[in-house]
Amino acid sequence: MKNQKQYTDEHAEAGVHASLPDIETWPNQYPGYEIEIVLPEFTSVCPKTGLPDHGTLRLVYTPRERCLELKSLKMYMLAYRNLGIFQENAVNRFLADVVKATDPVQAMVEGDFAARGGISTRVTATYTRKKK
Repeated sequence: MKNQKQYTDEHAEAGVHASLPDIETWPNQYPGYEIEIVLPEFTSVCPKTGLPDHGTLRLVYTPRERCLELKSLKMYMLAYRNLGIFQENAVNRFLADVVKATDPVQAMVEGDFAARGGISTRVTATYTRKKK
């Protein structure tokens, strides 16, 4: 008997290229400091099962010329609520969009997801700006 593939390439790509609200920024006034933002109410949806994923996202970044505007970051986060996307992709997409918006010195996004089916997940994605 052949094993049927339960997860498809479409599941893997779900949400990765979805349209999400822009993250606004404002001009940074000081060099060389770190900002930590905790988002304890992150939710998204498993693209295969449709079950909700709940977790806390922690963003730590060192701004360069731009800082994140928090209300727009909240609206951006809320757009994931009904988005079918794997937890790993959500964390990496979140980081990629923060990097695109701010071009930081460095950034890290950690997703600490609640247990579902007896398994909890922690995903960490990092970025370091290349020196030019």
